[in-house]
Amino acid sequence: MPLDRPFLILETGQPVPSMRRHGGFPHWIRVAAGLARDEVEIVDVEGGAPLPAPGAHRAVIVTGSGAMVTDRADWSERSAGWLRDAAHAGVPLLGICYGHQLIAHALGGEAGANPRGREMGTVEIETLPAAADDPLFRDLPPRFAAQATHLQSALGLPDGAVALARSALEPHHAFRWGDRVWGLQFHPEFSATHMRGYIRARAEALRAEAADPAAMLAAVRAAPHARRVLRRFAAAWRGPARASARTG
Repeated sequence: MPLDRPFLILETGQPVPSMRRHGGFPHWIRVAAGLARDEVEIVDVEGGAPLPAPGAHRAVIVTGSGAMVTDRADWSERSAGWLRDAAHAGVPLLGICYGHQLIAHALGGEAGANPRGREMGTVEIETLPAAADDPLFRDLPPRFAAQATHLQSALGLPDGAVALARSALEPHHAFRWGDRVWGLQFHPEFSATHMRGYIRARAEALRAEAADPAAMLAAVRAAPHARRVLRRFAAAWRGPARASARTG
């Protein structure tokens, strides 16, 4: 029986071509979050699909993208305005990578090129003090593995936001704004297979930056704690019957 209000996944881009045989970002997110097909509606905002009425969904997840927030594309700015209104209306939001940066931008923060350069591969995430009582991060190890691939970052967080996690190259790997809005620079939906595929796809660019793709591939490992963050978001906003059937 479909839920009266599904989760909304705002699709802001496509995976690299070599990984599209595994589906798109919404599929990866839905599976990693433990959501059924009838629990999710997908809106391809990058492709020009209209945004729904705010409040028509129980929660919203914003995907990653190869686009750049700083390009200020019409679809991106339109989505940012919609996300700003949704956040102020109390709609639960979770942004991943591009979605993380877009939410930060939408709420008055700053997105832009990371001055430390590209971050890619399985990285070590360090939780910050505010994570201790955060609904998505509490009880996670103080350091855990996550998959990451990005050139831009949330350089400045919105007023009122709290940083929850960082890495050696990224001071804002996660933040919370209010009690229903989160941004994740890392990819909780990525498996080790996804991460290896991205490293292979970017091998030429990595070598041009004096990085070692072979060493990065060898260092890829599973990141179950990062995935728990996504699953906790889904569990927090789904119906009680579905949650009890799928958590454990």
